[in-house]
Amino acid sequence: MGKKWNGVYPAVLLPFKDDYSIDEAGFRKLVSWVASHDGISGIVVNGHTGEINSLLPHERAEAVRIAAEELNGKVPVISGLSAEGTLEAVEHAKAIEEAGGEGILLMPPHSWLRFGMQPESTVQFFKDVAASVDISIVVHQYPNWTKATYTTDQLLEMVNIPNVEAVKIGTRDIAQYEVDVRALKKHAPDISILTCHDEYLLPTLVQGIDGALVGFGCFVPDLIVSLVKAVEEQDLIKAQAVYDEIYELKQAVYKMGEPSSTAHARMKEAMYQRGLVPSALARPPVIPLSTKEKEEIKQGLDKVNLLV
Repeated sequence: MGKKWNGVYPAVLLPFKDDYSIDEAGFRKLVSWVASHDGISGIVVNGHTGEINSLLPHERAEAVRIAAEELNGKVPVISGLSAEGTLEAVEHAKAIEEAGGEGILLMPPHSWLRFGMQPESTVQFFKDVAASVDISIVVHQYPNWTKATYTTDQLLEMVNIPNVEAVKIGTRDIAQYEVDVRALKKHAPDISILTCHDEYLLPTLVQGIDGALVGFGCFVPDLIVSLVKAVEEQDLIKAQAVYDEIYELKQAVYKMGEPSSTAHARMKEAMYQRGLVPSALARPPVIPLSTKEKEEIKQGLDKVNLLV
């Protein structure tokens, strides 16, 4: 694949100390471990997996700086960007670039989730943010059931912006997903298309897209890489075998639902039980998991021989 953004991009979680400050040593260890797997094309910080909405502005920039410094060019660092207004988004974009980020995963303003958006404002939002930096922009397509999802026509306008180079599609509607993928492949063949459907990766990968940007890539990067590679090589038998392993883990961590605050907290607990992060602490308002939930995760990990 010749496009700039292709392959597997794990969205990494962010470890915290007991006082909820960033555990820099734990975070460095985590991003280094994830990036050490063959086939990882980049690391995504400040995603929903990384609890972006609980982070202060300077902490988001700090997460980029730590990851970029630790990886030292081994793979690029992409940062999520969530802001309610364009002026704020521009400030975050500049901070990401200054901290060493090579790409921005631009989320829609979350006020749109409640109130919807002016149709013409969506593309302008991307133009304004993209014009403020000299690094790549990845469009974050939200679920089709929200008021912040983009139409196919809006996506096609966005990818005409010079430094918009990829679309992360999380439509959660397979029919609409196929429409968008086909339209992008036909009208914008140079744009990378990445799935973020952790809960049904194989069905979305087989549409002939370029890779995956998923939180589950932080948890089992080797399995996600194997799945993407098998699909790319059109080896459906191998892809199904790998997906069977991922399915068991999805049951334990995501409980078949789409990623959510609870699911991310469950994944953090699972990674803690695996010994990959020093703490499973998530920032409030996320509620700590119950003893029963922790035991369910333990049983799920034990079932697939991932328990420390």
